[in-house]
Amino acid sequence: MAGSCDDGVRELLERLHDRYNRPEFIDCDPIAVPHRFTERADREIAGFLAATIAWGNRRTIVRNGHRLMHFLDDAPADFVRNASERELAHLDGFVHRTFNGGDLRDFVLALRRMEQLYGGLGAFFETQYAATESLPAVLAAFRREFLAAEHAPHCEKHLSDIGRGAACKRLCMFLRWMVRRDDRGVDFGLWTGIPMSALRLPLDVHVGEVGRLLGLLGRRQNDWRAVEEITARLREFDAVDPVRFDYALFGAGIDGCLHDNG
Repeated sequence: MAGSCDDGVRELLERLHDRYNRPEFIDCDPIAVPHRFTERADREIAGFLAATIAWGNRRTIVRNGHRLMHFLDDAPADFVRNASERELAHLDGFVHRTFNGGDLRDFVLALRRMEQLYGGLGAFFETQYAATESLPAVLAAFRREFLAAEHAPHCEKHLSDIGRGAACKRLCMFLRWMVRRDDRGVDFGLWTGIPMSALRLPLDVHVGEVGRLLGLLGRRQNDWRAVEEITARLREFDAVDPVRFDYALFGAGIDGCLHDNG
């Protein structure tokens, strides 16, 4: 009986994955922001900042993500590395919900420090994973190192703390973008030093609701323990690339098509 139920869930997940993991998904998703660029450093920085503001109305997130790139002269890596004090002051005009221009300035300067010390976000994440082989440890190390740059306390709320049990949805989504690779053309697959099997599901309200409806998640709270629980269940369907089902769960939650057999 359980096996039959799991087979039905697997079939549904595969069908929804095929529906949403396609290039048509890009334009209405925050991943559209790093897709504007071709260079690795630009994609890393654009992706990280787009993921950072990825809460609230999806259309607004995408629109403000593109707007944020305009504030960085549509050259995010060059801006992070070389922006003058006058150019940094111009960032004060940006706002997305509670993420304001001061937060953006602090994030840009923290990214500059990561570039100077480690050669970029990807180099830091891959090196840390090689040393620990633990994604939770890498997320904890990243937050410590990122916030080691001089900053105002207000910006800290925009970088989830796994040490306090946060689901780290936006960081997990950013990692999915950078690590996952397939022939679909949505995720970038830039960070080959981290296996796809190590990724964790980006868990938000929509994904959590669909996961519980399908029997993939029992925990009621959307925290890191829930992330580990639902990711472990998805590994039963695909041990190599469990997070590919993010498309299925998120797409079904957003579009309300869970019972659509089309």
